[in-house]
Amino acid sequence: MANLFDILPKGFFNYLASNASNRVYADCLEIIYDAYDREVSYRIPRNRIRDALAAYLMDNHIDLSDEEEAGADKYQMASSILRRFTDPNVHWLEEDNDDATYEKQIVMSEHGIALAEFLLSLRRPEKEEYAGYINQIYSILNNPDLMRDDPYINVLRPIYRDAKALARSLKRLATFIRQIIDEMVHEESLESITENLIMYSEGSFIKEYTRLTKQQNIHTYRIQIIERLEGMRGDTQIMQNMTDSHMKEDGIGFTQAQDDIYDMIQNTIRFLSGDYDQIMLDIKHKINLYMQLHIGHLRFLQTRDGSARGHVERAIHVLAEEMTELDMKDEIPDDMDDLFHVGGTSYLDLSSLRYPRKIRRVAQSEEDTIEEMTAQALVRAREEQQREANNPYNQKKMKAYLEHLMAGKSTMQACEFPLAEKDDLLRGLSAVAYAAENGFEVTPEDSYVETDRFVIRNFEVRRQKN
Repeated sequence: MANLFDILPKGFFNYLASNASNRVYADCLEIIYDAYDREVSYRIPRNRIRDALAAYLMDNHIDLSDEEEAGADKYQMASSILRRFTDPNVHWLEEDNDDATYEKQIVMSEHGIALAEFLLSLRRPEKEEYAGYINQIYSILNNPDLMRDDPYINVLRPIYRDAKALARSLKRLATFIRQIIDEMVHEESLESITENLIMYSEGSFIKEYTRLTKQQNIHTYRIQIIERLEGMRGDTQIMQNMTDSHMKEDGIGFTQAQDDIYDMIQNTIRFLSGDYDQIMLDIKHKINLYMQLHIGHLRFLQTRDGSARGHVERAIHVLAEEMTELDMKDEIPDDMDDLFHVGGTSYLDLSSLRYPRKIRRVAQSEEDTIEEMTAQALVRAREEQQREANNPYNQKKMKAYLEHLMAGKSTMQACEFPLAEKDDLLRGLSAVAYAAENGFEVTPEDSYVETDRFVIRNFEVRRQKN
């Protein structure tokens, strides 16, 4: 493995490590990088870059002149910054001359571009659409022209790249949620926690995660993608074509190319079939944990008092609730006895006394008037009771419906249920909802059942042994 510091110049990170002006130098590098947005290449006349840096120095009232540059104006300071960035020991920039106009040009080096993009990604991270990766993989696999032309370059390599990008994005999301939880625990004010909760609810990453979980076609796409990849792995001709293309493209031997192709397919299948679900469950768990901690912390801040007395009252209240749940109000366990020996009776004062509540007396008697129902209201009440009695999805009817479908069988899959119409779907779901009360067991599966109108998760219904 190549050493990073054998590739980069010796002073490449010096200006970022300087405590006095590191922010200024980072801003200057970003300004230079932004100046190339509308250019066709990373080459701009030197005077344009100098003017942009001088404007930044003047707008922010920055003075970088040392003893050797005493009295220098902003344009001279900007030129000094360019000389420092083009120094061979730093090499963020390169200085060149235009052959036609003999004008000096500033060219960003390859390492300078990478550093600027890294700093920008930390300051302004790009939003990612997680569902887009799955859709892109599915579209590539459903294009027969790409598979026919070059399956390695056009199909396997972009699929593997998108799967790795999706895995990195989801792991980063899980880590980011954990950081939010850690920051939220240290919040002290009700206002700051409320603002944190609002920012969390309106956060961009929650929107992308919600789209990824709510789109039903994502689950269907994943199943079909895994099936296509397994079909590619079992096709000898496709594997041979991808191996030959990999050897030609990257200049490696047959054995290594063959192992690389197999690993790329296997790793993509493993991520989409197992790792994906595990990461999504971890994200969901952290989201639930974050919300529970938020609500608990909000309740604590709302009920607590800032004085010592308020803390003691809160502690006793919590102990009383715990003892009520554990049915220990009649007598205190020995291990809790010391909790109430806080001090002697000398610490009691008038504020420790509880005054009895005054019972409110009835000032005047009141009586409720009973209104008789009209004939029309009685008819509506009877009709409502009749509709409830004729509910087509009640427990008894759903048991008979399930018995009729199984016809003596011990097990039955979701694909065997009638799903042609909406009523069929409602009857099937109601039968599953009442399955436990009617003597059946339901086991959900990872696959899905799809018809022309509906997509439901596959499940198995089994009669209970008893």
